[in-house]
Amino acid sequence: MKIFEKWNSISLIIRIVCGLIIGVILGLLIPKATGIAILGELFVGALKAIAPILVLVLVASSLANARGGHAHKFRTVILLYLLSTMAASVLAVIINFIFPTSVPVEGVTTSDEFVAPSGMAEVITNLLKNVVANPVDAVLNANYIGILFWAVILGLALKRSSDGTKRFLDDLADAISKIVRWIISFAPFGILGLVFNSVSTSGLDIFVTYGHLVAVLVCTMLLVAFAMNPLIVGLILRHNPYPLIWKCIRTSGVTAFFTRSSAANIPVNMELCEDLGLDEDMYSVSIPLGATINMSGAAVTITTFSLSAAYTMDIPVSVGMAIVLSFVGAFSACGASGVAGGSLLLIPLGCSLFGVSPDVAMAFVGVGFIIGVIQDSMETALNSSGDAIFTATAEFREWKKEGRALPL
Repeated sequence: MKIFEKWNSISLIIRIVCGLIIGVILGLLIPKATGIAILGELFVGALKAIAPILVLVLVASSLANARGGHAHKFRTVILLYLLSTMAASVLAVIINFIFPTSVPVEGVTTSDEFVAPSGMAEVITNLLKNVVANPVDAVLNANYIGILFWAVILGLALKRSSDGTKRFLDDLADAISKIVRWIISFAPFGILGLVFNSVSTSGLDIFVTYGHLVAVLVCTMLLVAFAMNPLIVGLILRHNPYPLIWKCIRTSGVTAFFTRSSAANIPVNMELCEDLGLDEDMYSVSIPLGATINMSGAAVTITTFSLSAAYTMDIPVSVGMAIVLSFVGAFSACGASGVAGGSLLLIPLGCSLFGVSPDVAMAFVGVGFIIGVIQDSMETALNSSGDAIFTATAEFREWKKEGRALPL
């Protein structure tokens, strides 16, 4: 018992770092011990299983018990989500203009189960279909667009229900949140398994063949996280943004990097918002919403891969086409959660702007899956930490208007 108490008294981040180091060492020393990888599969599987139910109950409970007066905050959050996604896409264009990337794509294929959308109209159509999908199917298939829609409808429908019903819904949300916290307490072991699997299967080869592309992706996402997002937050709050940025990246981004799921990281962001003293009525809706539409990392991925495809095929890219790509990348990213395969399967949309053939575009999708262990981890960390950053920014903006001190 004392061992468990001592273990739990150690910071979760420190425990995660320990799991990371042990996973790397085991992956290098005993790569054939594939049984270790099951720790990661169980951890992510448990989080992904509970996350859809958590989103449904939290959003419905929050709206049913909401006291009102948050409309302006939600508007601010949504605008910040869209602004950050657009800014990330523009920054990705600039970085790729400065450091153009060509990639060897011969022999690279992608699984037949993945079919890229044929155009923006198909993305929007799929998105709308997912909104009104059967709510049970939405939960079973982790369709978060549909879950959010039905959670909002259910929450509004229960707004005039009895206090007992609202209290039950609130208690249910607390119970599911507690289950999630129990699962997250096993994060060090899950991350140990995930890192072991990545190191033992991919090794360091991806840095050799696709090193330049990986470097451009990682550097662009780091610039968004540590330069672009702080700039937006600083302009909104007129306050040093880095304490908030660092806290969100350290708490939310690190966990999201290893779970590689914004939805599974929702409970971490909820706890972070609670720790920052934010209004639960607001963040219990804005955080799940952010996991759906706040896609800065996806915008960077779509834009970078599309330009890399053009450079690889020696297709000239004009400034005008780059501007159009920025908009396509941003709006496509917002619809990434409605597409099987996420941001990678939206790469052909960007490629089509430059006349890149579908075969080459899908070859780049295949490259994306090869370096996914890095690309998807960085993308998720950027997306998920941004959910907390901009939710806090919207709340702190109101605090400043009221003359309240910021906890930064």
